[in-house]
Amino acid sequence: MYKTGILIMSDKGSRGEREDGSGQQIRNMLADQGFQFDYYDIIPDEEDIIIEKLIYGCDQLKLDIIFTSGGTGFSSRDVTPEATMQVIHRITPGIPEAIRYYGLQKTPKAMLSRAVAGMRGKTLIINLPGSVKGVRESIEAILPALGHGLDIIIGSSTECGQG
Repeated sequence: MYKTGILIMSDKGSRGEREDGSGQQIRNMLADQGFQFDYYDIIPDEEDIIIEKLIYGCDQLKLDIIFTSGGTGFSSRDVTPEATMQVIHRITPGIPEAIRYYGLQKTPKAMLSRAVAGMRGKTLIINLPGSVKGVRESIEAILPALGHGLDIIIGSSTECGQG
């Protein structure tokens, strides 16, 4: 079981003005794939709060993976990638590249995602779009390799990780 966190960036959601469908989509797709949900929060699109919550999930809760949803577009309020880059120690560019590539097969708007992914200690952080459809397609893109990557990070894989 992978200790999993979900962090939703939504000004309206954090004020209770919008229901979160993205977090539920993440749970629905991963619940029977070995992911145990230990942390969930909806916060405003504020860089300092995002940084604080990501560090909390990594350093205090020792989560294996944190999925963020929202704040990856072109709006001036979309600061999730910038916050994530301040938290991670190592970038994992292949994950958002795979997500964008998969999305481009469906819509040219996928290229507008500024999402990033990376590791802080033994926690993998992956930025996902804010829409339910975007979350679903993103997880479809990465799920075939995700468990293997997590096993390497947490040290349960017998492979050396070289490819």
